Amino acid sequence: MRKLMLTGGLLMLTGCAGFGFPHHDPSQAWIDLDSRQEDTTLQALEVDKKASPDKRYFQVQPGSHELTVRYQFAVQPTNIGPDAKPLWRDCQLNVKFNDFNAGERYQLQAGNIGFRPWAKLYDQQRKVIGHGTPAGCQRS
Repeated sequence: MRKLMLTGGLLMLTGCAGFGFPHHDPSQAWIDLDSRQEDTTLQALEVDKKASPDKRYFQVQPGSHELTVRYQFAVQPTNIGPDAKPLWRDCQLNVKFNDFNAGERYQLQAGNIGFRPWAKLYDQQRKVIGHGTPAGCQRS
């Protein structure tokens, strides 16, 4: 019985390990996503107007690409009015970059100032190499 429980536990751990991030393909560029504020969501939506296969990151061929992300956040009452409740926004932002390099890791960060979302693309040296442009927001 003890052997059966141990085997079952190991199989469960092996199965859970399959849900992590895939291995980074060195022939492609990897873009991590990071929202800068608590209680926000940042998701990969599209690469060059085609649906992204995974919402947690982008992996692209070297060269020029347009990335579209979904950023959900709450506008705090201090930006609305004294008796207001947080107002949830659901926004899309586009980030264009012309020189993604194979094997390099990039980071796309998003945040907001009041009602306005922002996004910045960083290279491996933490240098800002791109900015997002809003592509529309709605209440969520």
